[in-house]
Amino acid sequence: MHSLGLRLDENLTIGELCEHLGELRQRPVRVAALPLPAAGPHGLWVSTEANDYIFVEERLVPIHQQQVILHEIGHVLCDHDASPVMSTDASRLLMPSLDPGLVRRVMGREHSDAEAEIEAELVGSLIGQRINAWGGQRTWPVPPEARAIVERLAALESPTHEKCNE
Repeated sequence: MHSLGLRLDENLTIGELCEHLGELRQRPVRVAALPLPAAGPHGLWVSTEANDYIFVEERLVPIHQQQVILHEIGHVLCDHDASPVMSTDASRLLMPSLDPGLVRRVMGREHSDAEAEIEAELVGSLIGQRINAWGGQRTWPVPPEARAIVERLAALESPTHEKCNE
């Protein structure tokens, strides 16, 4: 905690931690809760040129949301890179309005990179010892500048199937 510049006697909220990290990184770290695709992860770290966004599944119980957010903060602090899941050309074909590097960074990291996932979980858990779990913000609105990203993530949700009439 000391290397992050946090006082050892400090008991932070997630919002205060994100504000502190934003100051350290010289770019805002914003958290937003939204319904993520059912088959997808519970949280995502999206790094753009101007901001870091942490998206968390809104249907999780608050303590689980907190752990997911801390896990994603662990990825931010460890500066984990995504392994490319698609070529730049394929990315441009599928999502032409998004920067291919952003697409790879968001979609490339997967749980098969066990070392990075374990490291992020450990860092998140260590920081969690300093977080006030019972106080602070319980919901995180989507910042206006992240709405386009959220709309694209929502489009990834698979359509629900209607029951067949007998």
